[in-house]
Amino acid sequence: MSNQRKKSFQIEAFKNRVVMDPRYADKTWDLLEHAIREIYNHNASGLSFEELYRNAYNMVLHKCGEKLYSGLVATMTAHLKEIARDVEATQGGSFLEEMNRKWNDHIKALQMIRDILMYMDRTYVPGNKKTPVYELGLNLWRDNVVNSDQIKPRLLNTLLELVHSERSGEVINRGLVRNITKMLKDLGSFVYVKEFEFHFLQVSAEFYMLESQKFIECCDCGDYLKKAERRLNEEMDRVSHYLDPMTEKKITNVMEKEMIENHMLRLIHMENSGLINMLSDDKYEDLGRMYSLFRRVADGLLKIREVMTSHIRESGKQLVTDPERLKDPVEFVQRLLDEKDKYDKIINLAFNNDKLFQNALSSSFEYFINLNPRSPEFISLFVDDKLRKGLKGVSEDDIETTLDKVMMLFRYLQEKDVFEKYYKQHLAKRLLSGKTVSDDAERSLIVKLKTECGYQFTSKLEGMFTDMRTSVDTMQGFYASHPELGDGPTLTVQVLTTGSWPTQSSLTCNLPAEMSALCEKFRSYYLGTHTGRRLTWQTNMGTADLKATFGKGQRHELNVSTYQMCVLMLFNNAERLTYKEIEQATEIPASDLKRCLQSLALVKGRNVLRKEPMSKDVGEDDAFFVNDKFSSKLYKVKIGTVVAQKESEPEKLETRQRVEEDRKPQIEAALVRIMKSRKQLDHNNLIAEVTKQLQSRFLANPTEVKKRIESLIEREFLERDDVDRKLYRYLA
Repeated sequence: MSNQRKKSFQIEAFKNRVVMDPRYADKTWDLLEHAIREIYNHNASGLSFEELYRNAYNMVLHKCGEKLYSGLVATMTAHLKEIARDVEATQGGSFLEEMNRKWNDHIKALQMIRDILMYMDRTYVPGNKKTPVYELGLNLWRDNVVNSDQIKPRLLNTLLELVHSERSGEVINRGLVRNITKMLKDLGSFVYVKEFEFHFLQVSAEFYMLESQKFIECCDCGDYLKKAERRLNEEMDRVSHYLDPMTEKKITNVMEKEMIENHMLRLIHMENSGLINMLSDDKYEDLGRMYSLFRRVADGLLKIREVMTSHIRESGKQLVTDPERLKDPVEFVQRLLDEKDKYDKIINLAFNNDKLFQNALSSSFEYFINLNPRSPEFISLFVDDKLRKGLKGVSEDDIETTLDKVMMLFRYLQEKDVFEKYYKQHLAKRLLSGKTVSDDAERSLIVKLKTECGYQFTSKLEGMFTDMRTSVDTMQGFYASHPELGDGPTLTVQVLTTGSWPTQSSLTCNLPAEMSALCEKFRSYYLGTHTGRRLTWQTNMGTADLKATFGKGQRHELNVSTYQMCVLMLFNNAERLTYKEIEQATEIPASDLKRCLQSLALVKGRNVLRKEPMSKDVGEDDAFFVNDKFSSKLYKVKIGTVVAQKESEPEKLETRQRVEEDRKPQIEAALVRIMKSRKQLDHNNLIAEVTKQLQSRFLANPTEVKKRIESLIEREFLERDDVDRKLYRYLA
């Protein structure tokens, strides 16, 4: 293969230099300037945009960009100065319309001019750090029209006057105002803010300051809030229709400060119409409006919450300390529930279920419920009333709802163990008298208590139900082994486990011979089937059904207590008995015997006995005999049914002492648990931890905790540090 000879080429310059026509740039610019003027004069239809673009392109290509750019500035400036003079000369209400028309014309012209000069925009402008054509047109409009000495103040005043007119109820051309504010925004955010928004906010602050002063003097709180809410909505509506969206936060801040924040306390405390009046009269709509407006300002909700909390605490304190209201425990608790329902509804409907308000309500209730040391007892009595009698004409769901509400109050109790003491007594009476409304309702409440306080709290209560079930089986076994007992008196015994049931005194009485024989047979049967057990009869807790025949052959079945049965059966063998004879024959304790005779002889419609002399009280010298004239429309007559009553002062004291005794081992157990895990701890921290551990059952008294610490030191569970006497150590 042969080598090819390399060929080289050389390009030489023109022998004669090419010179551009010196008048080319001027001629081309004259064409372009004429076109720009025609565009501004609305004669663009006769122009060839392709030819104009090529001319502008060639000017830039031939290094005449500066001439093109500066010529554009001069032409546009001259034209905009003419426009400014036209706008300045416009009279009256046509001012904004003329401004808007000229602005729209300018924008359309500017878009065409930008298209013609597109090549300059892409090459010359960035290379020489010039302003792009479209932006240049906006800047020149701003400098020559908007910032004209004659136009600038007039434009601002016209806009502010229109806003004021609208606030005064007049209808304005919102579309026109929107176009003008958009023009200011298009010229740059700073133009809109500086030339309009800043002044708009100032004027608005003055307007609302004066209006709020006028309203606060002549309106009640509810009306004032309605007006404030309407104004707020108007401002947000105004922004959405013709102002920049960024203005909304600023104008609402102004309005909130002038109409709400500056008058908060006066509105809340306004006489006869403020917050307390709204709360008292359940004005949900007004309260909701106050909540939604006040939440917009700093500390607004805090102020509402403070006043509401103070009001609830004060009214609650009056509720739980009023001696008149303490006479009826059931009504006392019902009032608490009604009060809780009232404020729950307010928080739900008006305060958007706000957690802060829910917490304030809970802390208020906890405060005043525990001001009355009898609250645990009264809540238990309320439960007893509902589960004994039931709620007339209501379903099990309603009973469940009532129990849920009671549990809410129970959570507020600091002394839950005191409630437990009373609840156990009342439950025992319901179960033993067979007067509970339903086992399901009883068990439902125990499940709720277990969920709230744990198994230990309810284990003994559940043991009571177990005893009742076991007793049914025991009685079936007893009668199966004694078929001969079918014709005579019948006996139903409930065998109660000592640890599960409330502690009872072992006082008994002399039963009638017929019943005494039956009891002995049951004792023999029970002890024969269960070894190592001991039975103690609790005659003060029993009931009996007696068949009685009165003077004219009237027959009734009397439902009485065991004590009442013992008294009445004495009259099978005697016409007349004195108090002392009855006491001697029955050996019923004096206080119980007097109550028993009162219920038999002194209660109208239930007086199966009569006494001499007639008086309201039973005396030791009284004599009793059967009331032959007794009659009742009912065949079965209940006499002195066992109903849980409010404790007397001595009984209350005794219960309190039992509670205090029960607390001692619990405090000691908590102390040992804490010290065993911590090994050593100072006095204050130990007290704090014990209080925290026990608060689900009761509020531990620091003095009692201190005594328990001393007791544990004596028994060598703990010891004091030799140097720091306030430091304790656990002794393993």
